[in-house]
Amino acid sequence: MPDALSLLLERHSTPSRQLGEPAPDESTLQRLLEAAIRVPDHGKLVPFRLIRLHGEAKLAFGRRLAAIAIRNHPEMSEAKREKEQLRYTFAPLVIAVVACLHADSKVPEIEQKLCAGNVAYNLLLGAHALGLGAQWLTGWAAYDADAAAMLGLATHEHVVGFVHLGTPQIEIPDRDRPALADLLSTWTP
Repeated sequence: MPDALSLLLERHSTPSRQLGEPAPDESTLQRLLEAAIRVPDHGKLVPFRLIRLHGEAKLAFGRRLAAIAIRNHPEMSEAKREKEQLRYTFAPLVIAVVACLHADSKVPEIEQKLCAGNVAYNLLLGAHALGLGAQWLTGWAAYDADAAAMLGLATHEHVVGFVHLGTPQIEIPDRDRPALADLLSTWTP
């Protein structure tokens, strides 16, 4: 029997700069998104939504974000300006995962945010399972009011991550991982 945990043990992020075409086709993307939204959801609040950025719209989004960054930080070095201008040009598809917090719910806000975060992580796992590459990024844009307005977010919403998806263009070596023994303890009364 194959190791049922190999998917988790082999999962790693592919840097967005190393993601290219092809993106998942429409039917594969729909299946990936359906899998991604199957998350623990205390109270069945569905405290998340997804925004697809692809094609010219993705590039326009990236250009507008770069303009915001440069406007807010005119002293930015040329290297940082270039990084901002190129950020959304590599991966062919980006999914913005948005937390939609229900302030009137008895479910704590942290649980609602974790639910949305699980959607982003499921996108990473699903992409890996499909042989695609993915990277979950936040950066300043996830916390910026102008970026939120550009995405049409309501006051109770915020980005938990921009998941960049595509086909890995190079083989990505795994990074060093922490030792379980350094992280696990056993509670005793």
